[in-house]
Amino acid sequence: MRFALSRLSSALTCCGLISVFFLVGCGEENTRVPTYPVRGRVTVDGKAPGSPLQIECHPVAGMDTRNPTVSRTECDEAGNFSISTYAAGDGVPAGDYVLTVTWLTFNLMSRDYTGPDKLNGRYGDPKTSEVKITVRPGEETDLGEIKLTTK
Repeated sequence: MRFALSRLSSALTCCGLISVFFLVGCGEENTRVPTYPVRGRVTVDGKAPGSPLQIECHPVAGMDTRNPTVSRTECDEAGNFSISTYAAGDGVPAGDYVLTVTWLTFNLMSRDYTGPDKLNGRYGDPKTSEVKITVRPGEETDLGEIKLTTK
């Protein structure tokens, strides 16, 4: 009996390892796209916002379906930001982007941003936002001051 349980245990372990190697070896590889630092500062009506604004990059050419990425951040109270794709402040893949910016209130209960956009939706739609950037391979992009308005 002891011998049979030992053989069964060994067989199950072997099958488990083969399954893991099979699963890891199969499927398409999703590689990280190189990113380049992008930083800047936003002001609203000529002043620091005083609370975070949410900033997201939308590729002009459309989403890369082979290696999709989402690049976003939020600014600090002074309006400073560094955009992230995989890790905090790592940057954005090379390309042309439209930035959307919304200014919502952080809801502690839902742990999410909610409420009306304090920018009145002026920059929240990639089809109408006029904030455009180009990220070049191997270069850091300093956007300087992005002047937003609520009017």
